[in-house]
Amino acid sequence: MERPPNLAAAIEAAAEALVAVLDSTASRHQISVSPTQLRVLSLISARPSTNVNRLAELLDVVPSSASRLCDRLEAIGLLRRAADPRDRREVRLLPTAAGENLLRDLAERRHRAVQAVLDRMPQRTQHELLLALLAFTQAAARGAGEPQEDPTVRTA
Repeated sequence: MERPPNLAAAIEAAAEALVAVLDSTASRHQISVSPTQLRVLSLISARPSTNVNRLAELLDVVPSSASRLCDRLEAIGLLRRAADPRDRREVRLLPTAAGENLLRDLAERRHRAVQAVLDRMPQRTQHELLLALLAFTQAAARGAGEPQEDPTVRTA
């Protein structure tokens, strides 16, 4: 099957629409942190043993910039620094309860916003989108040269 010539453009447009839907949930609810700070909080929440140097690597910034981002999050009560119990020279970054609540609340609002868009789509189209997104995710995760599977083929 031949790929439509505008498929990449359609995916880019859909990604932009998705980002707009996700961003609107934060701006409508007066979240007091920047998108970069939210990203930092999300990264730290997903990686409990993160220190400033690892965070800097994840963000592709110098450690001093990552540290300043953490300073701001710590100042507003969303992040705390704690000595690693295995090596007290290491300082771990941890979201506070308020930070975790903010992330959970934002995730719930984003889920509802995306669901509202999906609810305006026919069921069949939603199912086709699901299959396409699963296939896209698999293709993105696969390295070049690996055999491709047909995402529409189901196994028991």
